[in-house]
Amino acid sequence: MKSKLLLAVAVIALGSVGLAFTAVQQTKPWPVPDKDAKAVNPVKSNAESIAAGKALYTQHCSSCHGKKGLGDGSKAAQLKTQPEDMSQSKLQSQSDGSLFYKISAGRDDMPSFKKKIPDAEDVWSVINYVRTFKK
Repeated sequence: MKSKLLLAVAVIALGSVGLAFTAVQQTKPWPVPDKDAKAVNPVKSNAESIAAGKALYTQHCSSCHGKKGLGDGSKAAQLKTQPEDMSQSKLQSQSDGSLFYKISAGRDDMPSFKKKIPDAEDVWSVINYVRTFKK
């Protein structure tokens, strides 16, 4: 009985370490070069741009990031890291240039979209749409 109790405690402890490791992975800094972070969005945020961004977001991003950017897309559970909640200030406070860089370059579970969305204006429109997720 005592060995079963020790085994249960060990399993719980290992599970806690695993959760802590996962949390560390999710908060790994994603540095953006200064010149990219300072890039200004040349696409005016208007109804046309937001509609174009929404269509591209729905096609390329919602399967991981979710329909409303909450990180709850149908593929999110299959990823090593939880997609960020785009409505939170952690993402919304980032510059448009930083978001452009991250969408274009990709990292880990986040693929590069340089080939899937090759037109820079389209990427800027996606960013304009993501800005509508603010809480």
